[in-house]
Parts: sequence; C-alpha cells; structure tokens
Amino acid sequence: MADLAQFLYRLERENQLARIRVEVDAELEITEIATRVVKSQGPALLFERVKGSSFPLAINLLGNDRRIELALGRHPQQVGAELKRLMEAAMPPRPKRLIEEWRSVGRILSMPPKRVRRAACQEIEEPPNLSRLPIMKCWPKDAGRFITCGMVLTHDPETDARNLGIYRMQVIGPDQVLMHWQIQKGGGFHYWKAQSQSKALAVAVVIGGDPILYIASVAPLPEGIDELAFAGFLSGSRVPLVYGKTKLTAAPADADIVLEGIVAPDEHKLEGPFGDHFGHYSHPSPFPVLWIQTMTRKRHPIYLSAVVGKPPQEDRYIGNAVQEMLLPMIRLIHPELRDIWAYYEAGFHSLAVASVVQRFGKEGMKTALGLLGTGQMSLTKCLVLVDADVDARNFKAVLRAIRDHFDPASDFLLLPGVPFDTLDFTSFTLNLGSKMVLDATRHPEQAANRPAQGLELSEQGLKSLHARIQRSRLLEETLLVVQVSGTGRDVIQTLVESPALASVKLIAAVSEDVELEDTQSLLWGIFTRFDPARDVVFTRAQLNGAWPVYRGCLGIDATFKPGYPDPIEMDASVVRRVDERWQQYWKA
Repeated sequence: MADLAQFLYRLERENQLARIRVEVDAELEITEIATRVVKSQGPALLFERVKGSSFPLAINLLGNDRRIELALGRHPQQVGAELKRLMEAAMPPRPKRLIEEWRSVGRILSMPPKRVRRAACQEIEEPPNLSRLPIMKCWPKDAGRFITCGMVLTHDPETDARNLGIYRMQVIGPDQVLMHWQIQKGGGFHYWKAQSQSKALAVAVVIGGDPILYIASVAPLPEGIDELAFAGFLSGSRVPLVYGKTKLTAAPADADIVLEGIVAPDEHKLEGPFGDHFGHYSHPSPFPVLWIQTMTRKRHPIYLSAVVGKPPQEDRYIGNAVQEMLLPMIRLIHPELRDIWAYYEAGFHSLAVASVVQRFGKEGMKTALGLLGTGQMSLTKCLVLVDADVDARNFKAVLRAIRDHFDPASDFLLLPGVPFDTLDFTSFTLNLGSKMVLDATRHPEQAANRPAQGLELSEQGLKSLHARIQRSRLLEETLLVVQVSGTGRDVIQTLVESPALASVKLIAAVSEDVELEDTQSLLWGIFTRFDPARDVVFTRAQLNGAWPVYRGCLGIDATFKPGYPDPIEMDASVVRRVDERWQQYWKA
C-alpha cells in the first residue's frame, strides 16, 4: 500500500498536483480556492504554508476521474466487474473459474489486515493540541473549524467487528471534538451499543494514509463488513495495523496523524451549523463528545482535508466511483436490477434512478421497496424506476420515460414518517421525513402515454397564470420548472390545476437562486428543497378506502421555505481576496 506522500508524488509526476507555496488561511480562503479548482476539474492541491500551522494541507485529492483511477489502480467499473466475476465463481464454488480469477483470489487473500509493531504514524507521540493542525473553517456561518477527512475507526462493543467511516468533527477544544454520527452509519451503531451498556467507546481518528482507505471508508458496505478488509481487496495488499498508544484501539500504520480517544456514553453538545453537501447549513443538534487522549503522527505529516457544499465538490467523483464498484453487490440481492444511479447534483441521497427488468407486473416497485430498506439506500428521498433499456444516469432519458409511462394513479408511492437523511432539513424533523417512488416503467397493457408535442403556453402566458412567476424552462416536454419569488405552494397549486398545462407530467417551483439553464443547479434546486409528504401536490387526489389515488400533474414546491437553513455562500470579502491573489497561488 502507498501512503499519502507517495500518492501526492505520483500525482505530481502525472501533472495532477499543484503546490501552493504562498501562505494561505485555513479559515475560508482554502475553501474558496479549492471549490474553484474542483469546478474547473483542476489538480489536487498541496498548501505548503498554512497560517498558524507548521503542517502542509492537501485537498481535492480525488477530485477527478483520473485521480480516482490512480488511487484504485484501475477504473471503478473494472473493480465492479472483478467483484461480479468473483461472486459468479464462488456461488456455487467453481474451482476452474476460481483458478482463472487467480489475481482476484490474491486480492481476497490480501483482505485480512496484518498487525505490525512499529509504524510511521507513531514516529512522534505528543499531548493532543488540535490548534497545531491546519483544520479548516470551510464556510462563513460554520460553527467553527471542522475535521472533514478524519477516518473514524471503532469496534463493536459486543463482537469487536471494526468499522471505518468518515464523519465530520467540530473542534470545540484542544483535545475535544464533536462526533457527527448520522443515522445508518457503522460508527454510530457502535456508539449506540456502547451507550446502551453505559460504556465509553474507544475511537481512533485517522488522517492521511493510503487514499484506498479514504475510498473504502466512504463506501456504503453492508453492516458488519470490514472497510479495512475491503481496502485490502482494492489494493491487493494487506492493510498494516498497529496498536494505539492507549491500547484501546488500533490504526493503519501508514496514517499521517492519529487521534486516539474515547466517547463517553452520556456527554453531548450542540454541533453545527455546518455547510454540508446538500448546499445548505445544517441546523445545530446535539452530538457526542470525543475526548482525545493522545496524538501520534509521522515526523513530517500531511493534513488531508476536504470541502463539502453546493455541488459539484470532490465528493462527486468519490461517490460516483463507489457506485460503479458496488453495483454488482446490489445486483446479487436484486438480480432484476440493471443499474442504479444516485445523482451527485442532488447530494446523492435526494435522487436515485433504478433501471429494472420486469419479469412480472410491478416487479420494479418490489425492487424499489427492497432498495429503500437496504443500508444507506434507505435514506434515498426520491427513487425513479425505469426500464432496462433506459439510461438511468441520463436525466433527460429518465424524463422521457416519465413522459411516456408514468401515471400517478398507479405509479406513485408516498412513504410518510420514515427514516430521513440526518442532513436533509426539509421535513423540519431530524432523521424523520418521507420518500416517494415514481414508476416510469412500461405497463404491458398500456400504450405510451405521450403528451402533445410542445407546450402551447408562452413565457408571458405562464406569468399570466401567477404574478410571482419570474422565468421558466421545460425539459423533455415533461418537467416544467418555474422560478418564483417567495414561497411556491400557491403557485404550484395554480399550475397543476391549469387546463393549459394538462399535458405536462411534472411541474416544479424553485427559488430565484436556482439557475434554470444549468441542469446541475436545477437538480440541486429541486431535489434538496422539498419533502414529498409536505410539498408534493396533484391536480386531483382522492381516497379509495385507505388507498390514495392521484391524477393529473405532479407538482413539487421546491422553493426555499421559512425555517430552512441558509444556503451556503462564500463571504464576499474572501472572494475578492482570492481574486486579487489568484495569480500568486500558482507561482513556483
């Protein structure tokens, strides 16, 4: 396995790394630089002089497809294909096939981590003092500085099974951070068990090391599957582990920095706000306190960081790679599934599309219910079903399938009062909200339900329907998006009931900060700002017994509402400072 310094050296040889030698501020300035570079699909960045710290900071490590391939040693699709071949050879076991897959079998043998006595991550041991690290304050209204790339290693208090996951950590003291364990996270499950037994949970926070560990820690593996073992499979090399100095946990030997500590079962403090990957600040909420007992590091460590916020960010490439790799594992459970794609533009959990082969009526809906009850897929807010010949990753193709096959009377499913992504604020209740499924697969008995070509209503005609409509855009004769001033519920109700719009399947109202001509902004503006149970309306709705029947157009009020946290926006003075210094950053 490689370490972070070796990977950065390789990136430099591939012209995938830029060194910034002038002094920069970890408070906001690095964020503004990094987000500009991500949007231009630029290089990884190594800030060699960070104000107030003697340690360099690396960011945007995996912020394009090429760097993902360099970290994995191959394309993510090749990883997925390898997993598929292995599963086919192993179930039932076929010795000939296994021999043919000898390279993959070698990767399996590399999965168990190996214990070592000496480790680079323990060259220096010192009392914890987080003020020495170049920890970033990413956005103006963040509650403080946050560790954003800390890989958190915990053990199940009952089974000793390991979990490695990335969770943000707000610094509240030189030796204290708040541990943001969201629902459906392995580390959070370990803490729940420890808390139920009134025990403290030992934690190691790992910063830096092989980027394979970073990818494995993000992967939504089935509960109980060891991310360190998955990292060994990905790299073909066993992960070296060293016992921590506290003797309570372990850490990857090639990490740059390791923070060892404990989380007490009964101590919580308000964490946040924090600008997260839905493009808004999360509301403050109570989370557990991690007390750091010791810090070990390399003699010359590199601090790894990341920025999340309004898409696109670096997590776009990491999330897409993980989807490519894990699709075969999902298809093992759902053989009718051809593809599933969560859209980074909507923060991944807000919109996913599944393409399925239907071997019996409504099998796609069965698949949807299964997916919505599986691991982190259970946090998906909107799931669209399409046929196997529809490209689930092409939103325009998905809209055409909705245009031709979606009938809300039989193809819409609302699930209220279910677990909700911790970061999703639209239900106004932490961890609780609603989901919806749109079935846009073909019905054997149904002809294509294609509307009349084109919309006969002009922009001015639309504005005449409601005074607060500013602009509009029609996508694939299916989705009409209107930009409105103020809230949009009354606007949507008017539009879905308008005979002039009867041929449109979907209408969404968005706020004025959404760029209608930019599909990326459009998807973000729609899917991160509505809760289905609260904000979806139809032309007509009635109850048939306990069965709700919906007819006509599906309308979504995706406008910004009172009580929503603020959208993320960089401070204007920081933008000006970065504008003024932009050429300085890139001088050798």
